[in-house]
Amino acid sequence: MQTSENTNFQLPDLKNSMGENLGIKFQSIQSGLVEATMPVDHRTCQPFGILNGGASLALAEIMAGHGSVPLCGPDQMPCGIQVSASHVSMMPVGTFVKATARLIQRGATLHVWNVDITSPSGKLISTARVVNLIVKKRQ
Repeated sequence: MQTSENTNFQLPDLKNSMGENLGIKFQSIQSGLVEATMPVDHRTCQPFGILNGGASLALAEIMAGHGSVPLCGPDQMPCGIQVSASHVSMMPVGTFVKATARLIQRGATLHVWNVDITSPSGKLISTARVVNLIVKKRQ
């Protein structure tokens, strides 16, 4: 696994996962802050040549899930139980989006994340809210 330059948290290995299929690349994971990018290409677009909102939701949930992992105890894991988003701008094929996930509430059993997805120049494309339930790991 690659280690984030900003912390000692390991960047997740997305091999053989939805994240790999979508081309998501984690840039850094800090306590309560995650940064990643995702291409807008044939894997993530609508037939109309723009970013698919479902890909944005998947990006948000994947980021929030991996952001919650280092905040869990050794016998715990996060499970996404709610995700919602507002898509406010279009992003054309041939570009990429940047995403920043911020932990806004850390409870014993729930983590709430806000994920802003932007163009490379910083224009807001989508904003999402993700709720993770912290559960005991399955053996």
